[in-house]
Amino acid sequence: LTTGSIAAMSTDQVVALTSNQAATLSTAQVAALSTNDVAAMETADFAALKTASIAAMSTGQTGALTTDQIVALTTAQAGALTSAQVVGMSTNAVAALETADLAQIKTAAIAALGTAQIAALTTNETASLSTAQIAALTTNQIANGLTTDQVVSL
Repeated sequence: LTTGSIAAMSTDQVVALTSNQAATLSTAQVAALSTNDVAAMETADFAALKTASIAAMSTGQTGALTTDQIVALTTAQAGALTSAQVVGMSTNAVAALETADLAQIKTAAIAALGTAQIAALTTNETASLSTAQIAALTTNQIANGLTTDQVVSL
């Protein structure tokens, strides 16, 4: 299918894709999907996307990801997310990142998270932050985002 054909697909047609079909989509084809199409993808189909395709998604697309899709990210896919993609995610989506995935998130992305996103992290997630990620936290994030339990877990 051409990129134009992919862009013209209805959400129902995107949902009907199998995991094997999703795995064959090119980066350009994934970029052509609407935000609603990406959010409507079955979790297994979303997880089958190439790491490069996840990294190339628009902030609108990654901002619309469901909690199940976030949980389905591989560590490599999570590590490929850009700072803008992570910052554009909902508080619930950031909190849904698996501990190993959060550890792969770029330091700049951690530094750019909002205080609500920081506060939504579990103590296990904050405990998994690398030294560089912790050092990147801003004074505002520490003072207004981290809970006492999160600080203790660092």
